[in-house]
Amino acid sequence: MKLSIIIPALNEEKYLPLLLESIRIQSFTDYEIIVADAGSHDGTLDIARSYGCKIVLGGLPAAARNSGARSATGKLLLFLDSDVILPPGFLERSIAAFESRNLGVAGFLLKPLDGKTVDTAIYWGLDQFVRAMHGWFYHGASAIMVKKEVHEDINGFNEAITMIEDYYYMKSAAKVSRYGYIRQPVKVSMRRYEKDGRFTYAKYALAALYTHVIGPITKDIFNYQFNHYHKK
Repeated sequence: MKLSIIIPALNEEKYLPLLLESIRIQSFTDYEIIVADAGSHDGTLDIARSYGCKIVLGGLPAAARNSGARSATGKLLLFLDSDVILPPGFLERSIAAFESRNLGVAGFLLKPLDGKTVDTAIYWGLDQFVRAMHGWFYHGASAIMVKKEVHEDINGFNEAITMIEDYYYMKSAAKVSRYGYIRQPVKVSMRRYEKDGRFTYAKYALAALYTHVIGPITKDIFNYQFNHYHKK
């Protein structure tokens, strides 16, 4: 099954080559890479082109992912944040697990790429929570694998959502297909927590609870920002 890897990006010349190189060395090779760029003015586009990526117009994460999905030719989609790294063999093992379990959508085990002890502890706790709450909490952040037909059935990501649109996406996809948690590790940058502080973990927890109980967050009630890492 051909895989379309979709990566939203804006001024990601530091992290994007690390991700693209980790994809290049994978044993699974039947894929295309789509970079949904939101107007980068650094070396992001040159890097994407050097790795043979297809480039489409991006925007905020939800819009960028939808844009990438519209141009995807694969029947299986993998949405990745631009600041993650895949370990060797990730694609082959993940696709095998996805297909053998007859999944429609899946989230992955996340591990800190460059964090502190507190980050390692919190991500360990997240893993334990996701495993314990399987079937109730639909984890999907930084890396989401989904059948293209499932993505289309739920009309993609809700672009009106201002925070954790990925969790609402997973909930929606789980209503029309089988959800799974694949414990293949994805290394995730801790730059948001370095920039915004570790209190951001509490924001995520509250936002997830709000979304689960009340519904999608369409107003900026949590003062959440995107793509502000390069601002001084």
